[in-house]
Amino acid sequence: MSQVTLRKKPIAGGKHSLFLDIYPPIPNQETGKLQRKYYLKIYIYTRPKNNLEKDHNKETLSLGEYIRAKRQLDVQNRRFDFLSDSKLRSKFIDYFEEEASKREGSHNWRMSINYFKAFAGEFLPFTHLNESFCEEYADFLLSSPGIGRARRKIKTNTEVSYFAKFKKTLKEAFKKRYLPIDLGHIVDSITPEDTHREFLFMHELEKMASAHCDSEIVKKAGLFSAMTGFRYSDVETLLWKELQGTDGNYYILYRQEKTDSAEYFPVSDQTVQLLGPVATPSPEFLKV
Repeated sequence: MSQVTLRKKPIAGGKHSLFLDIYPPIPNQETGKLQRKYYLKIYIYTRPKNNLEKDHNKETLSLGEYIRAKRQLDVQNRRFDFLSDSKLRSKFIDYFEEEASKREGSHNWRMSINYFKAFAGEFLPFTHLNESFCEEYADFLLSSPGIGRARRKIKTNTEVSYFAKFKKTLKEAFKKRYLPIDLGHIVDSITPEDTHREFLFMHELEKMASAHCDSEIVKKAGLFSAMTGFRYSDVETLLWKELQGTDGNYYILYRQEKTDSAEYFPVSDQTVQLLGPVATPSPEFLKV
């Protein structure tokens, strides 16, 4: 087990700098390298000249001992977040934005951030995140707030989607040691609402295929959605590389926009033919 000891090192000006000596050394969460000494950036006088300097030494040593004891508990519990105070003080929304940027063009991720900002603002540090806060945010979404210009209330499954993205971000933050506990795993998800999905019979699809539409790409996207059941947001982000297989055995491997989950979906030859030749240079199936 690592032992944390409060030590001092002589510095200029007749003073000693206090630091923590942790043995055996533990990984620094910012650099990944093993580190033994952690300077506290506080000092004491080597030879105090008056009562003021003596009081300063006494209070500073007490503070150093308090920090040492706290760090000892952290090390025993393998909670090393104190090694990265800058992470703990950083804004959660910045990390949320970073996660969204990995899904460039995702409307759902952008809106999930907007709703979080409406609830918590833009300056919430990681240290303020806990189970109660997450539950309050879930309650906020369940109140079906409308934050756009139209003030249109969101539906239950939209609330589910936005909260799922918040939870996914919490899980990623825990993996990268921005959080001491896995809130994304602990906090309950919002329960989705069963919905009725409309469908078309084959003769209706045939009428749709033969009907006039000013935009060929819109018509193609509509038919593709009807034949696969894909949402508009999923159709819009599909890539050619996600279509795999051969005649009679085509399938799509893709990440569903609404749930952010990986999906395997078989598609018919007729649906593949609808897509036409591979678009170049763009890798997209459809761009509506």
